[in-house]
Amino acid sequence: MSAETTALKLDAPDTTATIESTLTRADSLLETTFLELASALDQAAADNAPDEATPTAGPLGVDLVGELAERSRNHGKRLRPTLAHWGWVVGGAAPGSHDDLVRIASALELLHLFALIQDDVMDRSDSRRGRPTLHVVAAQRHRAEQGLGDDALFGDSVATLVSDLALSEATLLVAPTAATVRAAWRLMAVELVEGQLLDVTHTAGRRRDHATSRRIARFKSGRYTITRPLQLGALVGGADEQTVRGLIAWGDLVGDAFAVRDDVLGVWGDPTLTGKPAGDDLRSGKPTELLIWAAELLPPSDRPLLDACDAGTLDDAGVDALQQAMVAAGVRERAEQAVADLSRRAHARLDDLAVEPRADAALRGLADAIAWRSS
Repeated sequence: MSAETTALKLDAPDTTATIESTLTRADSLLETTFLELASALDQAAADNAPDEATPTAGPLGVDLVGELAERSRNHGKRLRPTLAHWGWVVGGAAPGSHDDLVRIASALELLHLFALIQDDVMDRSDSRRGRPTLHVVAAQRHRAEQGLGDDALFGDSVATLVSDLALSEATLLVAPTAATVRAAWRLMAVELVEGQLLDVTHTAGRRRDHATSRRIARFKSGRYTITRPLQLGALVGGADEQTVRGLIAWGDLVGDAFAVRDDVLGVWGDPTLTGKPAGDDLRSGKPTELLIWAAELLPPSDRPLLDACDAGTLDDAGVDALQQAMVAAGVRERAEQAVADLSRRAHARLDDLAVEPRADAALRGLADAIAWRSS
């Protein structure tokens, strides 16, 4: 089974009015949050200078809240709030708990936006979800207006500040929930940052080993995408400890499959489907398992390509050549086998959970869509 032969959609499994209600209410809560932020800024300005004219933004001014809102509305797959919803269903959907689920769903969208914006800065990515990244847009404006200072630093600074607000508001949305939910959120956040930090330091240090690569993939990708949203929803829904443990085990398997597929798409994905350039992981020498497998499988004649990857000197032709060499050496085949094995084990784990049929079908469908996605 491969990404090319299966065309599942992430919203395909049992999309009901209930899941739509969760997503619609999450959107509404986000819009309310943006209105409150804009109003708070206006009030603060009026309190500080009640008799002064409103200052102009200037040619390089940024509408902080507007930028955050506009980026938030450009939805991706909405996988995290969807998984939180199904975790809530499996957990029992306790009466009166849907409001907290909506809070979690909204917060997950903002946390994801925070992670994407900062990841794009660190990876120097030019596009995301089919459009220019925030730091690139800001840098272009700086150059066009002949701004003072370094245009790249300006772009990075704007993106960092917008993402900081996303993280802050996500955390505040979670604050009224139960202590167990806040503890799981806190763990997810520190895992995400730790995984990203390991990615940065191991890329710079040209270090690759299986244990670290798997930890990076799980912390910065699988956990905050699959496992923790599912766990958060289950906790809000009133799940018992055994159910939560079972969902975490299932989530880690699906999350690992998600991470491997993410790495495959990062090397061979179609930019028109993924919304970001292919081959960036090779240009930057990311410490992924794909490159570890490449080091194990590539013949001596292709080793200079790996050396150039380590040196950060791969040009477009070099990226193309390394992509082809990795396929010929069996790296992509090994990745597909790993995804298939993880998917099989995830389905077996779901058998053990014995959840109600509607949630069971939804989770199985999501697992397949995640593993074999093309974007």
